[in-house]
Amino acid sequence: MKNMADSFWRALAYCLHPKVVLLSLIPLLLMVVIVMGLGALYWDSALESVRDWMDVSSTLGWAWIWLERVGLLNLKSVVAPLVIIVAVTPLVVVMSLLAVSFMMTPALVGLVAERRFTNLERAQGGSMLHSLGWTLLSVVLALGALILTLPLWWLPPLAMVLPALIWGWLTYRVMTYDVLSEHASRAERLELMRRYRFQLLLMGVVTGLMGAAPSLVWASGALFVAAFVVLIPIAVWIYTLVFIFSALWFVHFLLNALSLLREERPSDSKSDRRLEPDILDVES
Repeated sequence: MKNMADSFWRALAYCLHPKVVLLSLIPLLLMVVIVMGLGALYWDSALESVRDWMDVSSTLGWAWIWLERVGLLNLKSVVAPLVIIVAVTPLVVVMSLLAVSFMMTPALVGLVAERRFTNLERAQGGSMLHSLGWTLLSVVLALGALILTLPLWWLPPLAMVLPALIWGWLTYRVMTYDVLSEHASRAERLELMRRYRFQLLLMGVVTGLMGAAPSLVWASGALFVAAFVVLIPIAVWIYTLVFIFSALWFVHFLLNALSLLREERPSDSKSDRRLEPDILDVES
């Protein structure tokens, strides 16, 4: 736990590093272009489709009657944008995770390694191809878990717990692989994932909960549609910063853990180096 707390504060400090701030703009610009482009092309049609569905839905009929009785029928106009925002938010989260994973994590690993772990040998236990396959497989599994657990989200406690656990699991798997792919061997990575599985999952859950904060910005966009164009890049940038912090937290934690592991058994650091497994191997 001491390493986790120390890595947390180090990650916060590194978020203020000029190089990190500049790097954070790259995924931001990319995702702003994608989100704004999709919004310009499909926002009106998506809004019309959702409103048509709401008008013919017998399930929502009682809700409109209740709003009319309490004099809040005008709120009906913001429900359709809110539905779209809730549906789009998980996709933006995945886009942010992928952008940080493939565009920034290697640079962040290099920055931390250069400043803190200059003597840490690089075992080259992973590759870009395996990283891509591992990430895509993890994303598919996470999205499948989200879809399967959607009916349980109507229960207030589970609505908070399940998304945090799913995003935490996804973040922990993707970040652990990407951080250790260059410095650790396959055997070392498996050992670290086994030894620190609880801490890594907890870190993923914490950063997953932090990722819920930008949803407030999206919700504000539903209530203040006129400011929606401005709020989109703000929300995307906050998502990016959350995942940058997440990546830095995992980098500091895992590289320090790897260093400690090699100090325990320095003679095994080279003999344990093996080829990376197939991307379908389940490691957690």
